[in-house]
Formats: sequence, C-alpha cells, structure tokens
Amino acid sequence: MQSTASGLLLRSVAIIGAGEAGRSFALACAVAGFDVVLEDVMPANLRKAEADFSSMAPPDRTGTLRLASTVEDAVRDADVAIDFVPDELESKLEIFSMIDRMAPPKTILCTPSYALSITDLASCVYRPERCLALRGSLLCAAEPASLGLLYPDAIAQNVLAAVITFFETLGLTPQPEPDPDVPMLMKNAARVAF
Repeated sequence: MQSTASGLLLRSVAIIGAGEAGRSFALACAVAGFDVVLEDVMPANLRKAEADFSSMAPPDRTGTLRLASTVEDAVRDADVAIDFVPDELESKLEIFSMIDRMAPPKTILCTPSYALSITDLASCVYRPERCLALRGSLLCAAEPASLGLLYPDAIAQNVLAAVITFFETLGLTPQPEPDPDVPMLMKNAARVAF
C-alpha cells in the first residue's frame, strides 16, 4: 500500500519499540501493505513480532515486515518513523535525536504522546517541519477510531497531508490540530536574557 498526498509518497515505515503497542501497530501497517522495519533492543520482542506476523498475515499480502536490531538500521530508508518509547521527556528527546541523526531528510517523525509538547520536541531536531505527536488509539477498532495529530507551527502542509492519508489508509480518522501544550523548553529559552 502507498500513501500519497501533496507529492509525498509514504511506503516505508520504521517502528521503534516492539513492545505490545509498537508490535501491534507494526503488524497493522504491514498487513495494510506498507513495508515496515521494526526495531527493539529486546530480541524476544522482535521474535514475538515475527511469529505474530507469520501467523496472522494473509498469504497475498503486499506489505512486508523486517526486523532490525538498531535504530540506524530501522530508519535508514524510512519515509515515516514512529517511536513507542516511554512518554517521558528524556526518552523522547533521545529517540528523536537518534532518528533525526540517522534517518534521511525525507523521514517524518511521529511520536505517541499525551504528556509532551510536540513544539518542544520538534525544536530539538533539524526537521521541525516534519514532526507530529499522536494522541488516541493507533489501532483500528470496529468503528473508525479518532486519532489526534498534533503539529508545531513549523509543520509543512504536505507532510501533514501525507500523514493524514497514511493513517486513513490504516482505517483511522486523523484529526489534525495545532499543539495545544505549553512548550516548556521553548518558553524557558525565551526567558534567557542577553
């Protein structure tokens, strides 16, 4: 499956973290036809994902699931990278930094977060126009699930359109909205007197 919008083609998805949520989302993407690379530091999580994919995926699937043992291998060719690390500032900053350094410039960074400002996270990378936070269920239920797509002021409109199409392809109903959270890092930076 391909997700296109405004000239962006989203085909390759890197998922960082193969715990239950990351693994389930990776499998949903692969079954929907995307080429997925799933990374985790725990080999047991990757083996579980491989076994789950083998047992659930239809034989005529068009998507793929590849496993990676490093973030660098996972994001090397990614159109979009989604992390499933703990929703705390240090973890998110570390993974955003790693992905930003290792992924090609085309890669869009998405992160599930209920606690952090995407404006803050985006201000710490070289591609703030390609960063979004996700709020809500990332798995399609019986009824279309609503998914909040929070974006910083710097978001590129073609990136936002491509991510909306990507999640719609997965059967979700994305609801884009500007970042409602107070950016703490940006706020602190503004207080510095020169």
